Amino acid sequence: MRARAPASSANLGPGFDVLALAVDRYVEVEVEPADRLTVRSEGEGAGIADDAGHLAARVAMDVVGHDRLAITVRSQVPVARGLGSSAALAAAAAGAAGAEDPLAVAARVDGHPENAAASVVGGLVVATVVRGAVHAVRLPLDPALAFVAAVPDRALPTARARQLLPAQVSREDATFNLGRMGLLLAGLADHRLLVREAAEDRLHQDHRNVLFPEAPKLLAALQAGGALAACWSGAGPTLLGICLQADAPSVATAARSALAEAGVPGRVMVLRPDLQGLVVGEGTRIPAG
Repeated sequence: MRARAPASSANLGPGFDVLALAVDRYVEVEVEPADRLTVRSEGEGAGIADDAGHLAARVAMDVVGHDRLAITVRSQVPVARGLGSSAALAAAAAGAAGAEDPLAVAARVDGHPENAAASVVGGLVVATVVRGAVHAVRLPLDPALAFVAAVPDRALPTARARQLLPAQVSREDATFNLGRMGLLLAGLADHRLLVREAAEDRLHQDHRNVLFPEAPKLLAALQAGGALAACWSGAGPTLLGICLQADAPSVATAARSALAEAGVPGRVMVLRPDLQGLVVGEGTRIPAG
C-alpha cells in the first residue's frame, strides 16, 4: 500500500502548538509484505537511517505488529527545518501500513497534534487534545494566499528549540497572543483583513532568536519584499512569508537576497496550501518538483 502526506507549517506566529497549515511538499511511503525488513529512502533525509530505526519503519511495524516489510520512503520535505517532516512521515507510514486512525498514530509518534492534523486533514487546521483524543478542525483559508519559505541550510531540532521557552507566561502575554491569533485567523480567511501584526507572538518566537539571530532581519526582509505578514515556521529555522499569490515571486526574490546578505546559506520555496491531506491508495504518487 502507498500513502502520501503533505508537509506543514505550524504555530504561524501566535498559534503556538495549536495552528498548522498543510503545504505542497510531500512524503510518500510504500509498505509491502516481505521476508524480512528492508528500508529504502529517496530525496530529503535519504540514507539517515535505512534500517529498523527509521521513523517510517517504526510506525509501520507498530501498526502491523511485525517486521516482515519492505518500506520505501520518498520525501520532498527538509528534515529538522520546521516544516513538519516527522509528522508527515508518520502520517504517511501509518496510512501505508493500514492504520485505522493515522491521525492518532502520527500525533502520538510525533508529539505535535497540530502538525499531524495538517498532514492528515489538509488545509489550515486548529488541533488540540480533547478527552484524550486529537480533535482537529479545518478553518477557512483565502485561496488568494501563497507562502514563501526561507529555509536555511542548518538543522534546528524541535526539542532544542523548546528548551528555551519559559515554563510560565504572564497574563499580559497570554492575552497578547490570543488577540493576535484572532487577527491572524481573520486575515488567513480573508487576506484583506491580514495585517503584519497578526503574526506577532510572545510565547516562542523571540525566545528562539538565540538559536537563529538572523531571524528578525530576515522576517523584516520578507515583509519589505511584499509579504502581508511573516513568522517562524514551526520551531524553525524556516521563516514563512504570507503573501498574495501574485506577490510570491517578488517575496521569494527578497528572501533570497536577504539570506545572501545575512550570509545564511539556504533555499527559498514558494508553497501553496495542500487541501487533500493524507491520501492512501496504490495509485498515490508524489508530485514532481
